[in-house]
Amino acid sequence: MIYLTEQELERYDRQLRIFGVKAQEKLKNSKVTIVGLGGLGCALALYLTAAGVGTLKLVDREKIELSNLNRQILHWTPDIGKEKTLSALEKLEKLNPEITIETLNIEVNEENIHEIVKDSTLVLDALDNWKTRFLLNKECVKNGIPLIHAGVREFQGQVFVIKPGEGPCLRCLFPQPPKEEEKIPVVGAVVALIAMIQAIEALKLLTGWRKPLIGTLLFYDGILQNIERIRVRRNPACPVCGTRG
Repeated sequence: MIYLTEQELERYDRQLRIFGVKAQEKLKNSKVTIVGLGGLGCALALYLTAAGVGTLKLVDREKIELSNLNRQILHWTPDIGKEKTLSALEKLEKLNPEITIETLNIEVNEENIHEIVKDSTLVLDALDNWKTRFLLNKECVKNGIPLIHAGVREFQGQVFVIKPGEGPCLRCLFPQPPKEEEKIPVVGAVVALIAMIQAIEALKLLTGWRKPLIGTLLFYDGILQNIERIRVRRNPACPVCGTRG
């Protein structure tokens, strides 16, 4: 167990007043892997860095393009052409030098997925394609690692918490992958909002301070400003987590 320094006690003072020192020390001793440094991943990395997660592993293979900048808040105009992992690292180290940040500038595939997630306390799905999401879900369930899925399209978004052995997985929710889109239409503010919900669920899981939304799909509609909670049951025939899978 690594304990908080005096400087960290001051840095995290406002949230320590909510969930206390022991919960903050759980954060400091956690390792969170964020897969994808687009809109969701940038906002997640920013707020988990500020919150004091001990180690962040950032995974993305892409370089920054101009069309990324309406939603990917860690990447700025001078960063165009730079690796997303490097751009994020530069900003986050300045925000909170107390934490450790690891970067992997690679494409996630079946050969490397185990090495990517194996030492994680929690994995965050900030991806934009279902093939990799399903791969991530399978590996996390196999290794008993909690996973939080999020996705956004236009003015809508969703968050789903997966804790192996305690509730359904992503394949229970989506037995078949939804239709892929090469360029997903999206509003930056909606991405940020969904990422914040994902980050809050991450903090609940990591600290144990409150119960996360296991087995509940949270769906947000930005046009109607409505949040719907949909109960999802574990599928006994699920090929990933089912008892008959």
